[in-house]
Amino acid sequence: MVHESIQIIRDEHTTLAAMLRSFGMMVERGCDDAPETYFDVMRAMLFYIDEFPERLHHPKESELLFPRVARLVPQTLELIARLDKDHANGESAVRELQHLLLAWELLGDSRRASFETAAKRYLAFYLEHMRLEETVILPAALKVLNDADWKDLDAAFATNCDPLTGKYPRDPAYDRLFTRIVTRAPAPIGLG
Repeated sequence: MVHESIQIIRDEHTTLAAMLRSFGMMVERGCDDAPETYFDVMRAMLFYIDEFPERLHHPKESELLFPRVARLVPQTLELIARLDKDHANGESAVRELQHLLLAWELLGDSRRASFETAAKRYLAFYLEHMRLEETVILPAALKVLNDADWKDLDAAFATNCDPLTGKYPRDPAYDRLFTRIVTRAPAPIGLG
């Protein structure tokens, strides 16, 4: 049986991974041919990463899922501590990337390498973070949590409703954000 909360976590991870990979492709591509469009798309992508996962997804994992798994599977304590630390530092890491991007945009190419290095490090960190959640924490949860745990988790995660997963009612504000990213990002990342 696949619990609703597990499916929501996986759907949100899939959406976020796609956004992160697109962000990485934009970093690799650079801004040489259309800087205004490049910086606009990059700001929008970072805004999404900051807006949804950091504010809705991570707190529920840290406050609801991880403590239950840690209590029942003590072997996960060290990893859960690491994942919680990642969550605690996530918002500041995204804000740092936003700052580095802005510095490059406003101050020029002397700031480009700092942004690119930080962006690549962030992408590797975030993709590994989600991989560990999906390969260690979620399987452990499926083995040890009871019906009452799943009822609580399913109810909590059901309120996330990330519109970019395509499974929830569309939010006009997020539609505009997604449309902005897709229409302005160059192919094959977007349609621009």
